[in-house]
Amino acid sequence: MSAAVAIPTASGLTRESRFADPDSAFRLLTQAHRDLDERASAALNARLVLILANHIGDEQVLREAVALAREAS
Repeated sequence: MSAAVAIPTASGLTRESRFADPDSAFRLLTQAHRDLDERASAALNARLVLILANHIGDEQVLREAVALAREAS
């Protein structure tokens, strides 16, 4: 069984979906917020961000992700 290999962009941040089923991944994230009030939902998001940022473990990639997310707002 081989793991999927991400092909990073020149910047290091992978921008293509790496999920076999992106809709399922989206549902998982949205369902995690079911029955949470706004404060609990924001806290869940903060914990997820910190957990996933630690998993990435690359400050430059994290900087690029933050910049990309801010552009979208």
